[in-house]
Amino acid sequence: MQKSSLSHEVIAIVPAAGSGTRYGPGTHKPFLSLNGKPLIIWALKTLASVPNIVHIIPVLRKSDIGKGNETFQQYEISKILRIVEGGKERQDSVLNALAGLKKKFSTVLIHDGARPLLTQDMIERAIKELDGFDGVVVGMPPKDTIKETEHGLVHKTLKRDTLWAIQTPQVFPVQVIAEAYERAYRERYYSTDDAALVERYGGRVKVIKGSYSNIKITTPEDLAFAELLLSQKLMQEGKEPRKTTKSVI
Repeated sequence: MQKSSLSHEVIAIVPAAGSGTRYGPGTHKPFLSLNGKPLIIWALKTLASVPNIVHIIPVLRKSDIGKGNETFQQYEISKILRIVEGGKERQDSVLNALAGLKKKFSTVLIHDGARPLLTQDMIERAIKELDGFDGVVVGMPPKDTIKETEHGLVHKTLKRDTLWAIQTPQVFPVQVIAEAYERAYRERYYSTDDAALVERYGGRVKVIKGSYSNIKITTPEDLAFAELLLSQKLMQEGKEPRKTTKSVI
């Protein structure tokens, strides 16, 4: 098992190549406007502010790469190593980004570009907690009762105090996550969660608290909620929120 610490250099992968079909047809979700800035910029700015993150690899749809280059330059996003073309599924996109990293870096952080409200503290805690584990994920206990169903009927009610709603960022030794992805690819096994692949092959994954504000933008309602959360945060910091528009692309 490989160990990590805050002294290690970390490379961040930011998958943002989804089709956005749940948001609406023709959506370029990374460039939706949140408080006047493209959605993906919020996550990239926060990741770039963390000293241990030395490089960032955004993953975009082929049709968005040109716009991505322009946008990242416009907002002066530092630490961009390269932009990677996404694959058919999220897992394919992350696999594309992992190519060639095993020999160059010790630690990789994966964060969804559609989660704009992560914090520097959240990232640094996840990196620090990696010592002795094969992965660290952030999440929060669910607020609602969770039931397991089968064919529309309740099979059982799950014990809520043992459950976590998992978020990103997720942090791994690069060798561990790369080998898990490569093995899953060979076996044609797919999961929507990075850590699930490490778990599948016997890895020990630790969960730490993230934030209920660390939401993923999937629907227009999510964007409206993120706008509210961000406006509250900016007002607490004495900054003036800006009105949003539907898209900045």
